[in-house]
Amino acid sequence: MYLENLVLDAVDPQRVGRFWEAVVGGETLTDEPDAFETRLAVDGGPVLDLCFQRVPEAPTEPLRLHLDLRGGPRQAEEVDRLLGLGARRLDIGQGDVPWVVLADPEGNPCCVMDDRSEYTDTGPVAALPLDSADPDRDAELWSWLTGWTDAPGSAPRTLRHPSRRGPLLDLWHEPAAKGPAKNRLHLDIRLEAGDDPDEVAAGIADRGGRELHPEWAVGLPWRIYTDPSGNELCVLPART
Repeated sequence: MYLENLVLDAVDPQRVGRFWEAVVGGETLTDEPDAFETRLAVDGGPVLDLCFQRVPEAPTEPLRLHLDLRGGPRQAEEVDRLLGLGARRLDIGQGDVPWVVLADPEGNPCCVMDDRSEYTDTGPVAALPLDSADPDRDAELWSWLTGWTDAPGSAPRTLRHPSRRGPLLDLWHEPAAKGPAKNRLHLDIRLEAGDDPDEVAAGIADRGGRELHPEWAVGLPWRIYTDPSGNELCVLPART
């Protein structure tokens, strides 16, 4: 198994997708009315696809997963670049912090980070901060799903690709329990040849997750789960 996709709900997938493609320097994979996909390939590290899928109306629930972008010593220049691409400054009550909070064209928060040694070799996306009710517990599931392992970081638990390149997966104590609405940004896990989907389902359950069976997902080739904190994820079938 491996982490393949970051999936973001969008009212206008092309607008949001092209913004993020420019932000990360991605390569277009899909450009259709209801979907836009771009690929972020980290040299010597993971390949992550950013997927934007159409939804009828903008989500209102707070983001539980977002993107921290690498700013470093060129933080101010990177902020200016993103503003030029269509981002805007955003006040979410962050106060006086060393990072800069922006919103993408549909209002999704992201942060341009200050210079930190832990962001060496991350590429344009420094980290993927995920809200967690219990970072130690949830890290065990996410490490098993992705193959990422513990790494130095500022969060209570930080995971990273075994190459030690690409973004960090930071698990932070959640500011509030997850509400009933689905995450507008979630992660997809791809099975590999030889992975048994039912054994994976059992492994997720053993680590505190659970499988969902929403009516709208009937007939889809992937299966939908939550981690122990309620964050949705999809497990995609192995490629043929």
